[in-house]
Amino acid sequence: MNQIKEIKPKIKLWEAVFPILFLLVLLSINNLSFMFGDEGTSGPNQFALLLAGAVAAVFGFKYGVTYEQMLDKVSKNIESTTGAILILMFVGALTGTWLISGIIPTMVYYGLQLINPKIFLVSSVVITAIVSLVIGSSWSTTATVGIALIGIGRALGFPVEMVAGAVISGAYFGDKMSPLSDTTNLASAIAGVNLYDHVRYMMYTTFPTIIITLIVFSILGFTHTQGELQDISQLLTDIDSTFFIHPALLLVPGLVIFLIIKKTPPLIALLAGVLFGALTALIFQPELIKSISAEGNYFMVAYKTILKSIVWDINVETSNPLLNDLFTSGGMKGMLGTIWLIISAMFFGGIMEAIGALKRISYALLNAFKGNFGLFASTDLTCITFNATASDQYLAIVVPGKMYKQAYEDAGLAPENLSRTLEDSGTVTSVLVPWNTGGAYNSKVLGVPTESYFIYAIFNWLSPIMTLIFAYFKIKIKTLNKSREDY
Repeated sequence: MNQIKEIKPKIKLWEAVFPILFLLVLLSINNLSFMFGDEGTSGPNQFALLLAGAVAAVFGFKYGVTYEQMLDKVSKNIESTTGAILILMFVGALTGTWLISGIIPTMVYYGLQLINPKIFLVSSVVITAIVSLVIGSSWSTTATVGIALIGIGRALGFPVEMVAGAVISGAYFGDKMSPLSDTTNLASAIAGVNLYDHVRYMMYTTFPTIIITLIVFSILGFTHTQGELQDISQLLTDIDSTFFIHPALLLVPGLVIFLIIKKTPPLIALLAGVLFGALTALIFQPELIKSISAEGNYFMVAYKTILKSIVWDINVETSNPLLNDLFTSGGMKGMLGTIWLIISAMFFGGIMEAIGALKRISYALLNAFKGNFGLFASTDLTCITFNATASDQYLAIVVPGKMYKQAYEDAGLAPENLSRTLEDSGTVTSVLVPWNTGGAYNSKVLGVPTESYFIYAIFNWLSPIMTLIFAYFKIKIKTLNKSREDY
């Protein structure tokens, strides 16, 4: 009954899996501390993806897949990431102008005073969850309040990977549950479910997951010893002596969030944030600008400094080494490595899709399990596999959604089960894969390697486990018979 209504791919299972194993071996070698370590994403990992794609292509040639067919899939994959690539560039520019304008330092300054260190991690989850729920975008949330929370957490003495995990957990919870989210709309549309029915049905698995996440971060926050916390009063003094700090500077991020709420295209909203950030720097930070650049006409000096903050790296020196590490930005240039990684990942994913490897793996997963639980498990693992191979969360929703829709109907399961599983495993796990667009983006924006924050992104790795728990124990599994649910 639970069978894919498609012709079985020609490629053998071991041949489909081999390029993935080859890639994982290369990535593991590259990321060893005595090899490249954190610098693996600066080139070695990109080449690993290209080489793994070349290995996959060899199997494709064996089964008659032409060079042109593979290149066509690669081109379409890269084209699908155009928006993400442009957003990355604008986020780099936004971070630079928000630093030089004092916007990020202002967020950190007031955040240090308002947030109790003991509940900082829980507060980070809640704040990012609310913002993401309102604006419907985890990416925009991490690029705005997420950056500020990383700075506050670092100043309070929390490990940045722990803070990044809290930020990502909250941001993806809000994104997943927001009717404004593109992935939420996509999952419901693919499964053929009313948007609000889809959101309501997700509550069953999502709320227990976020509650567990909050409990864990509460424990982590309260067990973080006071001795590890930094001298906040001295930090406040150092920030205030370097930047002009005023609540008015917070109007710029407020404007960006307002534009996103009003469904303004992300690129326009981010460009507005960059331009207003530059204007804010010009008006409110003249002394800082003068201290960074050489003497001369103020407007010429300001133009040079602001443009440098947009396109290149910039560092604001303070009397505190901790703040020096915090108040630095790579601008648009700093995002180029991530863009390179995304393009390389799309090459690998495109080749794997063209040769039928992804379908072959999905076919094997579906037939490896029996019964309704097997159908949920197959969907779960297929979504995760697509995030790790196709390297894009949208493909991890669309392709498994199309593949399994008929299987759920044949099993007598309501389409809400499919849409919920697509979100529980497809949407949230993209950020856990270093070469996925979600993982590459958030790692660069927050300045924390994916493998470092992985264990702390509790909501994200717990979600696919939670959906399997509900499926195994038949909790809230809606059938096509609308009058009843299986428990």
